[in-house]
Amino acid sequence: MPTVVYLNGQKVDYEDARISIEDRGFLFGDGLYEVVHVYKGRFFHLDRHLARLEQGAKEIYLNLDFGLNNLANICRKAAKESGYDDASVYIQVTRGAAVRQHAFPDNVKCTWLVIARECKGNPPEFYENGIECITVPDERWGRCNIKTVQLLANCIAKEKAKRAGSFEAIFHKGGAVREGSSSNVFIVKDNKLMTHPADNRILNGITRGVVLEMAERKQIEYVEEVFTLDDLFSADEVFLTGTTTEIMPVVKVDGKLIGDGVPGTMTRLIQEEYQKYIDTVDC
Repeated sequence: MPTVVYLNGQKVDYEDARISIEDRGFLFGDGLYEVVHVYKGRFFHLDRHLARLEQGAKEIYLNLDFGLNNLANICRKAAKESGYDDASVYIQVTRGAAVRQHAFPDNVKCTWLVIARECKGNPPEFYENGIECITVPDERWGRCNIKTVQLLANCIAKEKAKRAGSFEAIFHKGGAVREGSSSNVFIVKDNKLMTHPADNRILNGITRGVVLEMAERKQIEYVEEVFTLDDLFSADEVFLTGTTTEIMPVVKVDGKLIGDGVPGTMTRLIQEEYQKYIDTVDC
């Protein structure tokens, strides 16, 4: 089945999609993006992804001139037309095309893109047996809460993980653990969940929020506070969260075993609850 592409609200063939050479997303990374998971034809919190996109647009003075309801309808249309039960819908919005200058141009329409394709997911054994991570210094800009397309630092970190034979790179600064290059990080200590606060130093992931809501419902103790590399290495359990990562157990970081070196009881519980939750969401 083909990859479905909508550019500026119009369906186009994948091979024929064209964007201006002076698009500010291309020249400056001046844009935002979201990735939404579709399970069995049901969107997993498209509403929350679009709310985050809207908030990010306000932060960077970007007028979403096409309308969020219009975007939501295109996303649903693209996912349905893809024919895939499990799909990934990629959304990107840039400030549009104008003669190159640093200051934002006036009276320019956004470039907005929706791509729907199959979501193949990660190998089942990753969720069953757990994965390895490395840690890397956090050298990103100071507004990680805005989901911009400026991802070079994240890509470099992910490449370092790949070359090390690991699944993910975990950012840290001044000894404090932040998040993964494309995921949020949770640790478990004495049956208590801990994750970095949702401030400007991390992206407040949609799946991260769902896990905290599940913890609240299941009366699992949790805190949102900064934790250190030492806390990470001495944790009973570690897991990652993300739209396509879902709930991913971590059994080794920088070559050091986490806990017993197998996915822990709390991680298994969160995985099970998450899978149940997926079947209840279509919004």
